Amino acid sequence: MATSNLNLISDASRREIDKWVAKYPPERKRSAVMSALRIVQDANGGSLNQPLMDAVAEYLDMEPISVYEVATFYSMYEMKPVGRNKISVCTNISCMLCGSDEVVSHLKKRLGVGLGQTTADGKITLKEVECLGACCGAPMIQVNKTYHEYLTPEKIDAILDTLE
Repeated sequence: MATSNLNLISDASRREIDKWVAKYPPERKRSAVMSALRIVQDANGGSLNQPLMDAVAEYLDMEPISVYEVATFYSMYEMKPVGRNKISVCTNISCMLCGSDEVVSHLKKRLGVGLGQTTADGKITLKEVECLGACCGAPMIQVNKTYHEYLTPEKIDAILDTLE
């Protein structure tokens, strides 16, 4: 008999997941998988692990592999711990044509880390993402849940200076 991981999902997280499940027909509750993953990731300090993904699968009556496929496909999910702040840098075509290479270079130099790395103090994780859907404001980054567009080195520095 397999061990249950459901105890890894808090009651508060279950209530939030249930709000998303209620948006779908009962036989389609697995459609809430993306929201459920976001909810448990947020409750876990910003990252997922296999037991948490297994708990989501169990809660939504899904095969674990189906949850893993979603979690590893989308760049919004983290498979390892991240810093207190996550900076996602769009490097897709619109941002690239408008200077995302310079944004990446400036961030790497200022933070002293590469893409996919976290600063030694655990303050910031720098991540490259394929597209954040804000092409008209390129080049842009997402800091935690906030978009910052039309970036220059000065704007980047001002943003970084506000992070705790």
